Amino acid sequence: MAVSSSTFSTFISPQTVSFSGKPSPALRVLHPTNVCMVRTVTQATASKTDTGSRKPRGIMKPRRVSPEMQALVGVPEIPRTEVLKQIWAYIKEHNLQDPDNRRVIICDEKLKKIFADKDRVGFLEIARLINPHFL
Repeated sequence: MAVSSSTFSTFISPQTVSFSGKPSPALRVLHPTNVCMVRTVTQATASKTDTGSRKPRGIMKPRRVSPEMQALVGVPEIPRTEVLKQIWAYIKEHNLQDPDNRRVIICDEKLKKIFADKDRVGFLEIARLINPHFL
């Protein structure tokens, strides 16, 4: 990701500067009639680091999962973040939220295997209850 910032640099330049390649006198007296202010844009760019090539770490790193979890998500290795997304997609797809209190999940047979045979689970408990399924 490149980060760039622009700053303005101001310097005094004689209007009669020649770019023909001829050497100019070592010391030139600048009179107010032949001096102008020139403003240029200077850019500083940070070094480019490719964040896409860095290995995932922490909860983004794929981990092996238990056979019960694998039956729900369908893969033997998956990041923790993806497991939570797929569990919530399963809950919404099968309409497993309590209609009176949407923060409570009513577990079916697949979810009971993951959530320690509980019939009802609060949404804040999900992260704690999936911990034993990561090997």
